[in-house]
Amino acid sequence: MQRITADWLTSDASQTVCAMLTGAGFQAYFVGGCVRNALLGVPGNDLDIATDALPEKVMALAGDAGLRAIPTGVEHGTVTIVVDDVPYEITTYRRDVETDGRRAVVAFAADIADDARRRDFTMNALYAAPDGTIADPLGGLPDLTSRRVRFIEDPAQRIREDYLRILRFFRFFAYYGDPNGGIDPDGLAACAAHVAGLETLSAERVGQEMRKLLAAPDPSPAMAAMAASGVLLRVMPGALPDRLPVLVHLEQSLGVAPDPIRRLAVLGGEDLRDRLRLSNAGTQQLAHLRAAVSVAELAYRHGAAIAVDRHLVDCATMGQPVDAATLAQIERAAQAVFPLKAADLMPAISGPALGQALKTAEARWIASGFTLDKADLID
Repeated sequence: MQRITADWLTSDASQTVCAMLTGAGFQAYFVGGCVRNALLGVPGNDLDIATDALPEKVMALAGDAGLRAIPTGVEHGTVTIVVDDVPYEITTYRRDVETDGRRAVVAFAADIADDARRRDFTMNALYAAPDGTIADPLGGLPDLTSRRVRFIEDPAQRIREDYLRILRFFRFFAYYGDPNGGIDPDGLAACAAHVAGLETLSAERVGQEMRKLLAAPDPSPAMAAMAASGVLLRVMPGALPDRLPVLVHLEQSLGVAPDPIRRLAVLGGEDLRDRLRLSNAGTQQLAHLRAAVSVAELAYRHGAAIAVDRHLVDCATMGQPVDAATLAQIERAAQAVFPLKAADLMPAISGPALGQALKTAEARWIASGFTLDKADLID
């Protein structure tokens, strides 16, 4: 019988929460991402617990144990217990009664298998008892071992329950799939057949999911599959996924961390701000990466990091290697200080003409590669 080992599992906080439930005769199983990641040997943050105890009973048990309980989603069966500043989302076993592609009407269940069937992928329907023993009611462990992202039972039905699962399918493939083994053909076919359902999703949900996908170490195979299935055209019309693997290679050659906005810049596409509901900061970053100014001027005005990103985007777009001389120029430009001040031109020049003169001198200085000194600029 397989078990997991993890610091979060053996912590006093986790054991306290589980004992609160099991001590009263109820089941307690960690489920989802924390179990999946522990089996893969990668960090997991969200701690979710499934139980046969009803939410009102969970609240009462927490009160009796002196634990802080928050009714975060009691109508859906979820109570958050906070122990040592660590939140645990405890959710009663559920089964779907009715779905509309965005939200579900659920009923509480007493069987862990019913709870597993309403989840999205087999690798997310893995449970771990407080002692780490794995419960695998739907046979997801072999899929996880082979890094196969597979929908639970009927892919089309899982997608119709929540069309965001189309994007989650590609995101999970980007993080957990085996690119050499390829994407699951049944899942891909179901995504292609139900692509119109993406129109029912809010831009906020789509944007959040796409940013998570593009933050993967190498989302190129997933994005290629999205393009082949017609999903990318729906989400980001005009995007050019063939550029992405070039950018990823250049990022890795420089040891630069993945950045979703940098990758959006190289992919291109129409109306990204509105379609993906980018934040103001993300919109500004994207604008810098697309601005019609030199990388040197970008570095001077906004810092080396954004200028390096712009150089990576330019190189990926043109299919060229990173240029060491340009990187050195970026570093110099980021540290450059304009040598001229308004007082240097006064009183000979004043008023609006003064501002224009400074602007013209700064442009000359930038064009010189930041080499002109004060005397050169005044002359």
